[in-house]
Amino acid sequence: MNTATLDTSAQLPAAAAWADQALGRIAVQLPGATAVFRRLKLDFCCGGQISLRQAAHDKGLDLAALVGELSRLQREESPELPVAAPALIDHILARFHAVHREQLPELIRMARRVEAVHRDHPEVPAGLAAHLEHMEQELLDHMAKEENVLFPLLKSGGNPFVPQPIAMMRHEHVSHGAELARLLALAQDMVPPAGACNTWRALYAGLQQFHDDLIQHIHLENNLLFPQFEPATAPAAGACEGACSCA
Repeated sequence: MNTATLDTSAQLPAAAAWADQALGRIAVQLPGATAVFRRLKLDFCCGGQISLRQAAHDKGLDLAALVGELSRLQREESPELPVAAPALIDHILARFHAVHREQLPELIRMARRVEAVHRDHPEVPAGLAAHLEHMEQELLDHMAKEENVLFPLLKSGGNPFVPQPIAMMRHEHVSHGAELARLLALAQDMVPPAGACNTWRALYAGLQQFHDDLIQHIHLENNLLFPQFEPATAPAAGACEGACSCA
């Protein structure tokens, strides 16, 4: 069995039902699965009608390890949030910074594929890949500022000047909100057209998760983390001032 590319360290959860689901259905229902399938050369688009079990058998893959890897992509519905700034920062780094770095390259790849293959379709999201590339660069720059400057400062307890970099991060959050609004427009509110292929549907499912994750990410920083280091009279800025239609 070929298990070299699969992580078998975690215990297999009760999500073994994935084994008998079609590849295409998993790709659409489980954002992040497309990257796993692509790495293992499992065809979830044209060949998406076969089950994960059959696909693993055909490729000589360890089914239990594959199901375990997919199950770890599932998110907790309502994880308990830490309150203290150092623990909250660690949560933000693991749950959002690391996740955005994984999400965007795969979304860009799928967007390029959809735009190329379906370029003559009237509902093709033309310009989506370029917009995602722009968002990726903006987010990488933003997260680097937080990781290298702001977060270490907050973890050490802050100082009288820390509201200034926080204000800059809040301003950039507003820009992210505007970019999310543009994303929604390009992707027709993440509603795939009738008859859309599995890649197109998986793209929109992944975009929806990215959209929701980024809103939650900004919310935690703006409304839970930053106020701990700002004067009590500072205005409580919203996650994106309504620009991303997150209400």
